[in-house]
Amino acid sequence: MDQDNSIELNDPAGTVAPREGVAGAACWHEGLPAPRRYLALAGVWLALIVSILDSSIANVALPTIARDLRASPADSIAIVSAFQLGVVISLLPMSALGEIITYRRVFIGGLCIFTLASLGCVTSHDLTELVVARAIQGIGGAGIMSVNGALARFMYPPRLLGAALGANALIIGAFGALGPTIASIMLALGPWQWLFAINLPVGALALALAWRTLPESPKANRQLDVLSIVLNVIAFAMLLSGVDLVTRNPSRLRGSAVLIGGVIAAVVLVNRCLSQSRPLVPIDLLRVRLVRLAALTSVSTFTAQTLTQVALPFYLQDGLHFNLVQIGLLMTPWPAGVALAAPLAGRLADRVSVEVLIGSGLFVMATGLSSLLWLSPGMELTSIAIRMGVCGIGFGFFQSPNNRALLSSAPMHRSGAAAGLVAISRTTGQILGAMLVAIFFRLFGHVGQAAIGVSAIMAVLAALLSFARKSLGSRTVN
Repeated sequence: MDQDNSIELNDPAGTVAPREGVAGAACWHEGLPAPRRYLALAGVWLALIVSILDSSIANVALPTIARDLRASPADSIAIVSAFQLGVVISLLPMSALGEIITYRRVFIGGLCIFTLASLGCVTSHDLTELVVARAIQGIGGAGIMSVNGALARFMYPPRLLGAALGANALIIGAFGALGPTIASIMLALGPWQWLFAINLPVGALALALAWRTLPESPKANRQLDVLSIVLNVIAFAMLLSGVDLVTRNPSRLRGSAVLIGGVIAAVVLVNRCLSQSRPLVPIDLLRVRLVRLAALTSVSTFTAQTLTQVALPFYLQDGLHFNLVQIGLLMTPWPAGVALAAPLAGRLADRVSVEVLIGSGLFVMATGLSSLLWLSPGMELTSIAIRMGVCGIGFGFFQSPNNRALLSSAPMHRSGAAAGLVAISRTTGQILGAMLVAIFFRLFGHVGQAAIGVSAIMAVLAALLSFARKSLGSRTVN
């Protein structure tokens, strides 16, 4: 069997049949019956909404939180980075844990941790308490994000998987982009604690639905690799911290040392995973070119999206002199375009070539991004809004088909690893996009057309990666 184009279908680690739990075991090839499936979907959606919102909702509130907690603006950035770090270091361990103790238990456990940590955010009295609560919240969010794709394979029959992932993509894309707008509205109505307090009733409802309806999945007959998890935490923590320090002029030497340490830990981790049948870092999946290209497509696309969405408000305000209300209106067509395209793309992914669907959508996104290079002061809002909507539509045609292609290329017993790969690819792209904005500010003191141009290039690169998959053919493993 060609290792580069296919995955060994045997289960060398062994699995056991799913046990009849509170929610009962589901036959994965049939999915859940319709009434129960809809309730399970509602629980997953609610959990995704609060976890995705919390990855961006605090950005807008940083000045308010810093003043209230008597912290400096620079120190308040830790409120955002702590959540991101908690997510990134936990995604792969959570997906591996899902294969061992079932995806249902990891999802419910992550949701419990996230909701309790939200209470910790609400009751925080100083910056340290809030940062710790946000880090724990990120760990819980990783439990939700890392296995929702794997759960979809047990909730839905294969013929509906694309539509299911399209719905998830709609939630992730729309609420990720709407986070700043929602945060602004909530801050206008009440104190910053409301941003986290809303997670308590929503999380409780999601937990009740998930507990009653989510299906069980087979358990892998193996132990969690603790050493790999430790190396994973060290590698991601040092890499993220090192890149952040390198972008700061006074800290470049220290940042370089931290960055080198992170690279060494990552190399040791990958080398350890090479000899394992079910590694923490899914090397076995990345050996398959279709999976590898899908992951690279995701990283490149989310880098382009995040770079644009973080840089564009600065460009619109400082370069084109739009006010905050106008900027909020101009950013809205992107998530609206995602909401329009993602469900349709998910359904089409079950019927047509996903490589062509993804590549075409990304070229549409690149076209929309390129059109933003010709913005000028005094331009009509409608013209800019249309360009933003085109970007959102193109992005919407990428996400769910790409996730479907990646997930369905993995054996069922590696669904957790595939779902973790989907999540880590998305998060890596988002972090890279934000870091590129920071680099532009460090180098040039502003962001503008150059940043948007880089976004367009990244989108074109992602489109080419998708079309490259077409020449390899497609292989679906159920």
